[in-house]
Amino acid sequence: MIFRSSTSLRLAGSALTVVALLWATAFAVGARDGSKDWIVLKDCRLIPNPANDGDSFHVSAGEKEYIFRLYLVDAPETGEMTPARLVEQAKYFAITVPQAIEVGQAAKEFTREKLSQPFIAFTHMSDALGQSRLERFYAFVQTKEGDLGEQLVRNGLARIYGYKAAPPGLTNSRVELEKLQQLENAAKQEKIGAWGASIGRLNASPANPGPFSHFAPYQKPPGPGTPPASPSFLSTPKSRAPTASSPTPELNRSHPKEKTPLGKIDINTATEKELTTVPGIGHVMAARIIAARPFRSADDLKKVSGIGDKKYAKIRPYFQ
Repeated sequence: MIFRSSTSLRLAGSALTVVALLWATAFAVGARDGSKDWIVLKDCRLIPNPANDGDSFHVSAGEKEYIFRLYLVDAPETGEMTPARLVEQAKYFAITVPQAIEVGQAAKEFTREKLSQPFIAFTHMSDALGQSRLERFYAFVQTKEGDLGEQLVRNGLARIYGYKAAPPGLTNSRVELEKLQQLENAAKQEKIGAWGASIGRLNASPANPGPFSHFAPYQKPPGPGTPPASPSFLSTPKSRAPTASSPTPELNRSHPKEKTPLGKIDINTATEKELTTVPGIGHVMAARIIAARPFRSADDLKKVSGIGDKKYAKIRPYFQ
């Protein structure tokens, strides 16, 4: 009996140990996954640190400090600590490894300048790993001009690469990835940043810088049956307000667009506000059109993602 009791106690102790280990593992995984809701940190400040680079940096928000890594984009390394990664990045931009390091340094300086003023971070506190022993989290970072990742890509200082996540307010990352691709295509066409490093255009400015997205957490519509007005993907602050008879700017097809003259809009200089007066063009499509500039003519609208034959036939008459 004594032997059986000792054996039972040992088995019970082992079972408790296994349960405790499983619980601890589940807790750790949950911590790495982060919060399901966006944590919005306003009035963030960049903390100078030698480890900062174009897409990863130390940040203070109130009394707390964080290290954030941008979603969806990847700036070249600033040194030779990770040679294999540098080779991969150099190959992506079709440049040499020393040139990739120069691009990385330029991206670091670009980010330092953009974050010299207070900014906003959207994060799930998802673990971004990294080589540092300090914990690092993925985030979308928004400056006064808009999303920082988009700005880096538009200036040719980062590639579309890395951990994917739907930006605040969107249900998936597809729309944002499409916009990033448009911005990268424009930088590549203009041969700026990494795309022009071999011809001395590393620090060249884009012809049309923006607009860049201003993200915001999803908010439920004010009343039953009222569709949301895409609060998550605002390319620039909006000046017009919806009327009582039109619940969302995106769905409003009434008077302003009926008065839009045919053949008067310049595809390469039109503002977002002018573009959205065209029936069939909302704020997201306007942002894509602007990001795809310059066009040889309005006929090139067919090349913009989301403009098929029917939409092209509908909107083409409004452009010169």
